[in-house]
Amino acid sequence: MSWKADARAWAVAALLLAGCAPAHADPNALWTIVHTQCAPDEAAKADPAPCLAVDAAGGYAVLKDRRGVTQVLVIPTAKLTGIESPELLAPNTPNYWDDAWRARRFVEKFAGRPIPREDLALAVNSIDGRSQNQLHIHVDCLDPAVRDAVHGALPSLGRTWSPLKIDLAGHRYEAIWLDGADLGSRDPFKLLARDPAARAGMGLETLVVVGVKFDDGAPGFVLLADHADPPSGDIGNGESLMDHDCKALKPAQ
Repeated sequence: MSWKADARAWAVAALLLAGCAPAHADPNALWTIVHTQCAPDEAAKADPAPCLAVDAAGGYAVLKDRRGVTQVLVIPTAKLTGIESPELLAPNTPNYWDDAWRARRFVEKFAGRPIPREDLALAVNSIDGRSQNQLHIHVDCLDPAVRDAVHGALPSLGRTWSPLKIDLAGHRYEAIWLDGADLGSRDPFKLLARDPAARAGMGLETLVVVGVKFDDGAPGFVLLADHADPPSGDIGNGESLMDHDCKALKPAQ
């Protein structure tokens, strides 16, 4: 698929999703796009437009989000409402997070350059922090302030969930680190659900996966989780840790 076609797909998707504030958006817009256009078009014509890609075997599509220059969404082709969907914890469910991490190639294509792993993040919002009722993983740049804060916190993190000692975008997150260049079979949904309290209220959880590089140069990830508390103003919007303007890609002034 050419980048002219990608640009056309982006424009079509923007038309379908634009013009509405999140509170008034059609909550089924993403499902409609993927289910009635991207997946059928890929099957019939080997053209996933208006999506950027459809992986039928993997069960997901990649769509350019209307916000930002580089942000893409990884969306299951199966009907999964969101982080609260019990199917996500089933043994045979695909690891959509691993698919999303590999979809960073689209972010880099829109950026026109490679992006260091520590400047990239994936995010899924809670029920209260989202506008769409189809699971979607945001893939985009990480806010540089969050990047620096997470890197500074690495020595205090371990392989089990523990509270961060600092706020990120005004909220306190739980964190865990993983080593390795890719997520592979390690599914953040399932890692979070090992905590009985999180599992009992998955719909109020938001999850963020941050690429990191440890001090010895080895690649890894930090997983961040926050439990929404709407009365206090915390709606569980992990996407707020991202930077859809990609300031990390801009030269210093």
